[in-house]
Order: sequence, then structure tokens, then C-alpha cells
Amino acid sequence: MDITELIDGLKQGNRTAFRQLVEMYQDRVYNTILAIVQQPEEAEDVAQEVFVQVFKSIEQFGGEQNLTAWIYRIATTKALEAYRKRHARKRFAFLTNLFGYGDDEAGLAEKLHPVEWVHPGVQLEQRERAGVLFGAIDKLPDGQKVAFTLHHIEGLPYAQIAEVMQTSVSAVESLLHRAKQKLRNQLAPFYQNDKQD
Repeated sequence: MDITELIDGLKQGNRTAFRQLVEMYQDRVYNTILAIVQQPEEAEDVAQEVFVQVFKSIEQFGGEQNLTAWIYRIATTKALEAYRKRHARKRFAFLTNLFGYGDDEAGLAEKLHPVEWVHPGVQLEQRERAGVLFGAIDKLPDGQKVAFTLHHIEGLPYAQIAEVMQTSVSAVESLLHRAKQKLRNQLAPFYQNDKQD
């Protein structure tokens, strides 16, 4: 089944086409979402939401669009929504605790510190370094985070990232340049300590 047949099948509600779509994109969608939300269970939930959204809105998909870029756009949008919601809840929990309402200290500490997780593309010996890198990526502004994730983690070319983010290639270049500068500044102490060990 080629892409045109796949899209036609999805528009007709064909389950085989939907299964094939999930098989083709599930790893890429999950890995992209995981790099943004940084919590495996949440990434799984969001990935499911992405495929439901794709299935529900396939009628609005125009033939002139790139299916992969369209799916990445849905994935990054949903991942950022989930990330923002979780951080809004954390801020609320912190404030309620600060003013003497709600959670005990241990519960609050658990909410404010993300669980340890491992990105599927990271080799065993690189996990500590990757954890530091993903912690730094987490602090990037949304646009930089998405551009960096799509280019350096998913390997998308600038033109496709521009399509996903609905912006120009020069804007993507600028986002990536700023992301690299911020990451270099954040990671400098870690790598200096690494060299001294």
C-alpha cells in the first residue's frame, strides 16, 4: 500500500490502513513526543492521542501536503500541550504547598522532579550524558525544543522541519542556532567537569 492508497484507506475508515499507518509512524511519533515530554508513560498516552487525531482529521488532510510533516506537526503540538499542562499543574501544586494547602512535602518533591527515563536511541554507556542533555533540552523555549528534537534526534532536514513548524527554512536555522548556543552554555560546566575526571 503506497502513501496515496494509505490516505484513501484512512479516509474510508479502513482498519488495515490505520494499522499500517501506526506501524509506519509509531516509533518516530513516540520518540519525538518522548524527547519533548520526557516521561515514557505520558509519551505513550500522547502518541495514542496523535493517532486518534490523525484518524479523526484525515478528511482535512490535503493531497498537496506531506503526510509525515503533517503527522509530526500533530505530534509536536500535542506533546507541547501535554508538557505545558503538566508544568502548569506543578506550578499550582508548588503554590498551594507554599501557602499551606494540599500536598505533603514528599509528594511535592516527587512532582517537581521528573522520573528517570531513557530515550530508545541512547546506548547504555551514554545514558548519563543523554540524561544531562535531555535535561538541558527541557529548558529550551518551545520553538527551539521542537526544532532541535526534529533535527538532531529525529534527523529531519531543515525543509521538512519548516513544513512541520509552518515556518521558513531560515527561521528553522535561527531556532537551531539559538538552541545550540543555549545548550552549549548550559552544558559547559558538565563537560568541563567531565574533562577533569
